Amino acid sequence: MKGFGRLVRRAISHQRRSSESLSSQFFTSRRDFISAASTSYLAQQFAQSGLASLKSSSVSSSPIAKWGLFAGQKRSMFIQTQSTPNPSSLMFYPGKPVMEVGSADFPNARAAMSSPLAKALYGIDGVTRVFFGSDFVTVTRSEDTSWDFLKPEIFAAIMDFYSSGQPIFLDSETAAAKDTAIHEDDSETVAMIKELLETRIRPAVQDDGGDIEYRGFDLETGIVKLRMQGACSGCPSSSVTLKSGIENMLMHYVPEVKGVEQESDAEDEEAALSGQME
Repeated sequence: MKGFGRLVRRAISHQRRSSESLSSQFFTSRRDFISAASTSYLAQQFAQSGLASLKSSSVSSSPIAKWGLFAGQKRSMFIQTQSTPNPSSLMFYPGKPVMEVGSADFPNARAAMSSPLAKALYGIDGVTRVFFGSDFVTVTRSEDTSWDFLKPEIFAAIMDFYSSGQPIFLDSETAAAKDTAIHEDDSETVAMIKELLETRIRPAVQDDGGDIEYRGFDLETGIVKLRMQGACSGCPSSSVTLKSGIENMLMHYVPEVKGVEQESDAEDEEAALSGQME
């Protein structure tokens, strides 16, 4: 009887071990199935979203773009840059509107106090001038500062501004005035000059990261006075642009125009001086 009991106990123990082994195999197989199914699902989702392979993705190699991919939506903004004829100025395209109407020039940090974005950019060491166009921001650097150092700082400042939801100007009335707006008391000659500046000349100048501001027309001398802004201010080729481009076009279409002269404010001179000193 004891031998029979031992056989029974062995049979029960063997059956129990077999049952546990089958159960273990079942659960192991199920885990493998779930893991494989999850991997397949994730792979399908990545493939559908175009992120099947990080190596083959089109994410920019800049640190800011990588930060945006791995840290969530806060840094998902893609900013493009474009060079200008002025080697000290660079255009930044945030992919969002900057100025709804006109443009704005900030030749020094004092002028930038009216704009949170311009103020933040001036907080970066080496920035000497900031300019806002319709869909771009032009930043001018000092001669002894490298773009390799400035770019990440500028990217971060622009992203922080747009994520904050702040307005481009603290006071809506501070927005750029339309210097080329035609008034009722403008003569026909002045109206033609303003129209040419607005429709033919300004778009070409803004493509280079700058702008022009109409300052007046002297009927006796036939001289049109303009102020260069953004990348055009201090650009080595600005005098060529002023004479060969703008002056020739105005003289061709408006016979009363005999020449074009560039005007500069005390702020422009201060900005140029600070750029040389830094």
